Amino acid sequence: MRHIIWDWNGTLFHDIDAVVGATNAVFEPYGLGSYDADGFRAVYTRPIWKAYERMLGRSLFEGEWEKLDLGFHENYHRLMLECGLAADALSTLQSWERAGGRQSLLSMWMHDRLVVKIAELGIDRHFARIDGLRAALDGQPAPSGGHKAESMVAHIAALGVDPADILVIGDSVDDALAAQHVGARAVLYTGGMTSRVDLEAFGVPVVDTLANAIDHA
Repeated sequence: MRHIIWDWNGTLFHDIDAVVGATNAVFEPYGLGSYDADGFRAVYTRPIWKAYERMLGRSLFEGEWEKLDLGFHENYHRLMLECGLAADALSTLQSWERAGGRQSLLSMWMHDRLVVKIAELGIDRHFARIDGLRAALDGQPAPSGGHKAESMVAHIAALGVDPADILVIGDSVDDALAAQHVGARAVLYTGGMTSRVDLEAFGVPVVDTLANAIDHA
């Protein structure tokens, strides 16, 4: 493996506290008890609206997903200011670079915010390409919370890299599904939104540190 595609939220960016806090804030009016990180991981899945339906114990009403998603991001963008890179993110990026490997980043977070945050944290130079969710042609925000597979197809096409030479590192089963969709390999990291049990059930390597993840490359 000569190219790593990194996930952002919950992988390089350690934001589980912001995710859980924002989720608790949007569900407070529903009278649900607050989740801690482990409780959130127990209900988390993608697409995100399925996780919300698990929390509520019912299907979402028409228009309810959009309202919840907007509220989540308003709270998340406030709480994420207290978050930073995963403990070994920078050293791992540098280590892979020194080994002669290339790397890029694919996220389902909004592209404009993503590139600003990565530059702010001083790691943008490590990536051959950075892709997040871009606004549609009509200027409307791209819908969030969905699957990553089609974004992975576009990302790899833009890179021009053979999927057989790619390792995807992320914190959710959806990252592994996206890798599988394009014929790449995956390693899943326990520092994000998904429980170890759910990660291990997919059948790819599961690691507790990012440094351990690149051992599989």
